[in-house]
Amino acid sequence: MASKSSGPPYPSVSRLEDSMCFPQYSASLKCLDDSNYDKSKCQDQFDAYKECKKKEREERLERNRKRSFFQ
Repeated sequence: MASKSSGPPYPSVSRLEDSMCFPQYSASLKCLDDSNYDKSKCQDQFDAYKECKKKEREERLERNRKRSFFQ
């Protein structure tokens, strides 16, 4: 039987805590909690998280573009 590796099967799969956007994610959840889940009061936090995820995705695509599958 093959043993499982300690890391994720693919580098792009990671824990949320490892994301560079975790602080924005946490701020969004805290805002929701503090505002009794009134989403309209947390739009700034949602926008910051969305922008961070966009930047994170662009950086990942750029890294993958530089990678060669035939090295």
